[in-house]
Amino acid sequence: MKTPITLFSALLAAGLAWQTATAAPQAARARVSESHYTLANLQGDMEAEIAFGRDVAARILGQLKLLEASEVNQYLNLVGNAVALHGNRPEITFRFALVQSDTINAYAAPGGYIFVTTGAFALMQDESELAAVLAHEVAHINQRHIVEALHIRGSDDAPEAGLARLVGGATDTARVAFTQAVDKAVEILFEAGLQQADEFEADRLGLVSATLAGYDPEALPRYLSRLENIQDAKTAVLYKTHPPLAERQRAIAATLDAEGLRRLPGASGHSRFNDMKGKLPQ
Repeated sequence: MKTPITLFSALLAAGLAWQTATAAPQAARARVSESHYTLANLQGDMEAEIAFGRDVAARILGQLKLLEASEVNQYLNLVGNAVALHGNRPEITFRFALVQSDTINAYAAPGGYIFVTTGAFALMQDESELAAVLAHEVAHINQRHIVEALHIRGSDDAPEAGLARLVGGATDTARVAFTQAVDKAVEILFEAGLQQADEFEADRLGLVSATLAGYDPEALPRYLSRLENIQDAKTAVLYKTHPPLAERQRAIAATLDAEGLRRLPGASGHSRFNDMKGKLPQ
């Protein structure tokens, strides 16, 4: 088992949770692993991605305070790793945590660091909705959306090679470039947002991953429909950095139909989720 990174020493180590996958179309499984990145591509670059993501995560925690609720954070890690099992990045140890904010959002830093705001957690009604949100963020990391958005290129025109050189640079120029890259990643997460195509892809792959993990495939559209009724400061950043909700809902509906997911039963985890909600600090 990998050694937990110091940033998350306050959290219990992320365990590989129960696997409650239901039978699902083989084509749906293929969708999760369709990334052009393979384990072979990532050899030698994984440490650079994690090191970069650790600095991005630290910046996130500089703006949003980590919630001191070890049992709830352990629960997030169990659910998050249950859906991450069905992704295409087995070399990454994913870490999940709640951060204190009334805003409704979640953030994924490269290398496996995922944060959910207490505002988003409060809006959820069951575990399947939590799994859907976490699976969306896992997909961002699996597809290396932040790294791609930074346009860092190595000598072979591969973003991961450029990131490895940037992280390992010992010159002042390299250190400045590294800091600028971290700044840009944080700007993407909090202000600019990713490409809309990346968000649609994260919805699609996350939906399949959560369903394969045994959760209700209708959880994500149900959660998004609840967001439609909130038009205030809590959702301002989310609306700014993501495609319109109506467009996301249409794309999700198309995925449910194309992959034959609507007919699959899925768990909601309602009671367990509400038990955890009751353990949040007042």
